[in-house]
Amino acid sequence: MKLAISLFVLLLAGSALGQSASDLDRVYAPAESLYFDLHQHPELSLHEVQTAAKIADRLKSLGYEVTTGVGLTGVVAILKNGAGPVIMLRTELDALPVPEQTGLPYASTVTTKDDSGATVPVMHACGHDLHMAALTGTADWMAHNKQQWHGTLMLIGQPAEERVKGAEAMLNDGLFTRFPKPDYAVAVHDTDGLPAGVVGYTQGFAMTSSDSVDITIYGRGAHGSRPHVAIDPIVIGAKIVLGLQTIVSREVKPGDHAVITVGAFNAGTKNNIIPDNAKLLLTVRAYKPEVRNHLMEAITRVTKAEAMGAGAREPLIEHPETTPATYNDPEMTRRLAGALAKSLGATNVKEMEPDFPSEDFSLYGKAGVKTTMIRVGATNPEKWEAAQKSGEILPGLHTARFAPDLKPTLRTAIQTEVAALLELMK
Repeated sequence: MKLAISLFVLLLAGSALGQSASDLDRVYAPAESLYFDLHQHPELSLHEVQTAAKIADRLKSLGYEVTTGVGLTGVVAILKNGAGPVIMLRTELDALPVPEQTGLPYASTVTTKDDSGATVPVMHACGHDLHMAALTGTADWMAHNKQQWHGTLMLIGQPAEERVKGAEAMLNDGLFTRFPKPDYAVAVHDTDGLPAGVVGYTQGFAMTSSDSVDITIYGRGAHGSRPHVAIDPIVIGAKIVLGLQTIVSREVKPGDHAVITVGAFNAGTKNNIIPDNAKLLLTVRAYKPEVRNHLMEAITRVTKAEAMGAGAREPLIEHPETTPATYNDPEMTRRLAGALAKSLGATNVKEMEPDFPSEDFSLYGKAGVKTTMIRVGATNPEKWEAAQKSGEILPGLHTARFAPDLKPTLRTAIQTEVAALLELMK
C-alpha cells in the first residue's frame, strides 16, 4: 500500500520534527520492549500495581518527577522546562477480562480473580499496552530534546478506564490541585477503523456518554401454577424492556444520537417458580447532555410506571458506571490536525465521524481543560485494504483476536504524540 510505505519512510526520516532515524530508533526500541512486557503481564482495572510500577520506573529513569498511588494506582510524572503552558498526555493502565486468541508468541496467558472472586483470563484487548509504550517513547524523546519546547509536561498513567472509574478517582485524589492544572490534555487511542500509519481526528463530540443502569424489579413469588397470587417480576421486566424501546423512537428528536440497550435480563431459577425479583442491566449512550438527561429521566419514568401498574413496589434503579461524552475542543483539534499533517503527511491524517464507544477521558474536559483525543490506525494496511473491498470484518477492539500491527502503529503513536506536544509547547 503506497500510503503506508510513504509514511514508513517519513517515520524513519523524521524530518518534520527534526528527528534523525537513529533518534527514532533509540526511543522506539525500549518502547517496544516495554510493550511486549506489558502485553504478557496485563492487570485488571484498579489492580494495575505492577503495570503502574513499570511505567513509574521508566519515567523516573528519564528524569521526571514521579508520584504514584494517585487515584489508587495512578501515576503522575512532571517534567518542567521553563515558562510555558502545562500540557497533559494521558495513557491508560488497565486490561480486560478476555481470553487472548491471537496466537502471538507474546500472547497473554494470565488468569486472575476479578472483584467478584471469579477466575477470569486477562488480555490487553484495547491497546492500552500500546498507549503506555508510546507514552514512554514520547517521554524519552521530550526529555532528550528540551531545546525544542518550553513549559511543563504532565504525563499520567490512569487506572480503570475500562470501568470509567479511573479519571474520576484521580481527579478526586487531587490531580488538578496537587499537581499543575493543564491548559490542554491530549490522548491517543488505537483503532481498528484505520490502517496503521494513518491517524484520525474528530472535532466536537467524538465519543458518546455512557451510563450503566441496573434495575431491580420487586415482585411476589409463587408456584408457577398459581400466577394469580403472584406479582410476576418477569412480566413487569418484559413490559419495561418493550417500553424502553419507544423512548428513542418516539421521544428523541430524529438526528440526535441515542441508544438504550438491555444487555441482560436475569430472573428465576426453575420452570414452575415465579421468582420474587428480576434484574435488567442497561447501557445508555448519547452525545448531547440534554439528550442524555432525557434518556435517564425517561428510563426511570417507564420503569416506575410499569411496576406501579402491576401493583409491585417501587423498583431499585442504580447507576454503577457513568461518564459524559468525550468532546474534542474544535480549535485545539484543528491546530493539532494541522501539525500532524506537516509531520505525517496530509494524506495520512483523516477527519473521522464521531464514534459510539465511551471514554472517561471526557472528565478532564468537564473539569475545565481543553482536550483532544487522536485515533491511531492499528490494522495491517494490506489486510485493511482487502477488507474494504471484500466487506470482511477484521478483529476489533475488545475481541480475543485483536492485535495491532505493532511496528508502524507504535511508531506512528510516538510521532503523533511528539508532534502534538511540540505544537502546543513550541
